[in-house]
Order: sequence, then C-alpha cells, then structure tokens
Amino acid sequence: MSYIARDDRPADKAERYAEVEGEILAVLEGETNRTARMATVASMLADAFPAFFWTGFYAVDPDRAGELVVGPYQGTLGCLRIPFGRGVCGAAAHTSQTQVVEDVHAFPGHIACDSRSESEIVVPVFDGSGLLIAVLDIDATEKAAFDAIDAEALERLMGKVFGA
Repeated sequence: MSYIARDDRPADKAERYAEVEGEILAVLEGETNRTARMATVASMLADAFPAFFWTGFYAVDPDRAGELVVGPYQGTLGCLRIPFGRGVCGAAAHTSQTQVVEDVHAFPGHIACDSRSESEIVVPVFDGSGLLIAVLDIDATEKAAFDAIDAEALERLMGKVFGA
C-alpha cells in the first residue's frame, strides 16, 4: 500500500481523487464495520488534500429523528449535533443532495464550528438500500475550494464505500 504524500500529489484534482479512491478501496477491502470505514475515509481524504482542514462524518442518529451526530473526523473540534435543515450539513441531510458552498459566510444559517472555515462541501451518504446514513463534511480555509469535480468524485466514493 502506498500513500502519496501531500507534496507529491498530482496537479490534476480529478486524477488525485481517482488515486485516493483506489487507495481507500484497497484499505477497506473486507472491512464491514461502518465506523471503521468512516474513520478510514476521513483520515485518507484529509491526508490526500492539503486544502481540507476538517474532514469527517455526521451520522444520522437513529435515536433522535431528524438529527445528525458527529462521527469519525480529522480536524479541529466539530459540532456535536446538527438538526436536519440547519447549516450546510443539515441542508444536505434534508434534501439528500450534495451542497457545494463557495463562501460559508454567505450561506443562510451556516453553523460556524470553526471560524477558519471559508468553503465547504457536504455529500449525503446512503447505504445499499438507499437509506441516508450520514453526510460527509469537508471544510477548507480558502473560499471556493470545492467544485463539480469534488462533488462527482466524493459522491462516487461514498457510493462505493457505503452503498455496495
């Protein structure tokens, strides 16, 4: 297993996503525990992209309807709970659609867990039956750090890791 160091990453973002996807899938081969899978994905994505300063999951809480609870992540302290519909994570959970936010300060109802966050992408995570189980949340310290390439690659990765 080879890990590509941050300073050795390819210049092309789509190419880097393809490489890290292969690495993640290789590490997770045979692992069925959802928490272990989330922790591995968060760690490997955070290491692969230097612009990612917070990378992790908010899981759907089965005991509290309409609420996300912090799961495995890499970065500074995250919010512990987020209601569906509140902030970027809550919007992704409520709509079941990826949210790409170029400027989090312009997003209505943004939850500022860390004031250094400038842009964010949140991808809904579904299990094999199509049930929402979590959202993948990634923050960056620069504005407009995420685009359609990130959305497509992360949606594909979440489908392969959790939807199969």
